[in-house]
Amino acid sequence: MPDNVLVALDGSPLAERALTYALETFPNATITTIYVINPIDSIIDVEAGGLPVAEDWYDNAQKRATNIHTTATDLAVEHDCVLDTVTEVGKPVREILDYADSHGIDQIVMGSHGRSGLDRTFLGSVAETVTRRAQIPVTIIG
Repeated sequence: MPDNVLVALDGSPLAERALTYALETFPNATITTIYVINPIDSIIDVEAGGLPVAEDWYDNAQKRATNIHTTATDLAVEHDCVLDTVTEVGKPVREILDYADSHGIDQIVMGSHGRSGLDRTFLGSVAETVTRRAQIPVTIIG
């Protein structure tokens, strides 16, 4: 059984299922959730909402990260567990793998894809790439 588990979150139902899986499957492990703020999202915000929306993208992303980690913490409490939370900024694959490598993670758990539309396609590729590049076991929840 792994000692240190990293669960990648994006706010999707599958990410929440991944966290539930980790909490139930690895009750004695130290569980950390990671949310990655992707700067590419600011470009999408400019295209969708113009400059005023883009100016606030980072603050909005930080608020989203806080909300996602709060939901994760509440779920952990329901399972009588405590978890660590971390927010990183960058490319999701790189940040997930770098965090795992530098913090002694021995298992990654994540959803198979994200929310919907572009996010669904994007995180699907993130899950696939993390699985291919990780030097540790990766569990994908679908």
